[in-house]
Amino acid sequence: MFYHLLSGVMLLLGALVALSAAKTLFRKGWFLGWLRGTLGFVLFVVAGFFALAGLDFFSYKAIVAEKNIAILEFTQVDEQKFKAKMIVSDDGQEHNFTMYGDQWQLDARVFKWPDTLSLLGVRPGYRLERISGRYYSLEQELNAQRSVYELPAQSYGVDLWHWAQQFKLNKFGIVATYGSATYLPMADGAQYEVSLSRTGLLARPFNESADRAVGGWQQ
Repeated sequence: MFYHLLSGVMLLLGALVALSAAKTLFRKGWFLGWLRGTLGFVLFVVAGFFALAGLDFFSYKAIVAEKNIAILEFTQVDEQKFKAKMIVSDDGQEHNFTMYGDQWQLDARVFKWPDTLSLLGVRPGYRLERISGRYYSLEQELNAQRSVYELPAQSYGVDLWHWAQQFKLNKFGIVATYGSATYLPMADGAQYEVSLSRTGLLARPFNESADRAVGGWQQ
């Protein structure tokens, strides 16, 4: 809810700035017209920024409590080659990947806010970022075919998460970080449930094939 509200505020600010820009540009009178035109153009740019920032925030979801965010299923097609199917819990979207290696990992972008906002009920937000494979063997990890996929996310030219890192906004309590599930083994027919809490991503076996794979890997 917070991220939808923040998105709406950004879009409203953009609309108000755009209205001010239009009034400035179309005001009668030539005196200082060039300055008014320049100011109007700048205001339109600012309005565009607020609009794009609002759309970027809209792609994040609040972390209210530990919740299931995805189910992954693996089908082996060759040695150290798997078809991975991921179903995102929020919208039911299905994503398919070809994974190489022995293990998989899922990453998410996470926004954390200052304590003052947390006290007001504002929760951290997340957006799924990428899925990757890894080999047990260091030699294969360095030389064999790799698989890293960026998960689809609409891009509007404004990346607030990246800017928060670049401008070190953690000094103001705004933390942009990665949440990563622990690497777990890929196996034919294995299904895993991925959940997210305030402490990070958690991945658990979801069927017997995954249980056996994890049990054999941990021995």
